[in-house]
Amino acid sequence: MLTLEGIDAFYGDLQALHGVSLDVREGEIVALVGANAAGKTTTLRVISGTLPAGAGRVTFNGENLSRVPAHERVGRGIVQVPEGRRLFPFMTVRENLLLGAHPPAARAEQAQSLDRVLDLFPILSERTTQLAGSLSGGEQQMCAIGRALMTKPRLLMLDEPTLGIAPVLVQKIFETVAAINRAGVTILLVEQNVRRALALAHRACVLENGRLVLAGAARDLAVDDRLKKAYLGL
Repeated sequence: MLTLEGIDAFYGDLQALHGVSLDVREGEIVALVGANAAGKTTTLRVISGTLPAGAGRVTFNGENLSRVPAHERVGRGIVQVPEGRRLFPFMTVRENLLLGAHPPAARAEQAQSLDRVLDLFPILSERTTQLAGSLSGGEQQMCAIGRALMTKPRLLMLDEPTLGIAPVLVQKIFETVAAINRAGVTILLVEQNVRRALALAHRACVLENGRLVLAGAARDLAVDDRLKKAYLGL
């Protein structure tokens, strides 16, 4: 489905990614883990097209995306939920959700998609007329994921979906990610809780200082001594 080959990325003169190559297969959950500033968010930005690759190639379903702008990648089915959620605080929950249904294919099924999102997040169905800025952090994250689902993604990229969320809602977020995947959406997950991410994912990739240093089945990486020492405190 998605392949990155030899990706370099820069912020000005600062090189953030060094020859990163990885793949995400259809139907998988792939966790992308590493310390702060390892290059995880930068990788998502290169895939979504909001940051151009300095070198290398991003391929999605056999198509080279080098000349495909970010908004057209959304139309191809590549959708990112950014860290910090980025809702419109003075718009209602319903208005925020409907903003996701902007690609033509998504607009055609807007009503059905909204019903599915509200079924997935029942608490949002009770708050459709509430301003998004008045929601709790966990509810805002649900709204941000719901907005992305309104776009009818084929690949959903989640950047730190449990960051700053009350522990009681963290489990709900992980359960929801699993449910979205079971419904047929491929997921690339950046998550600070490495233990939980590896328990959820099929495969995982570890970034360190902008380089891919480990990759493999999540269950194998969970017992890898290098990863356990660096990220699991074991």
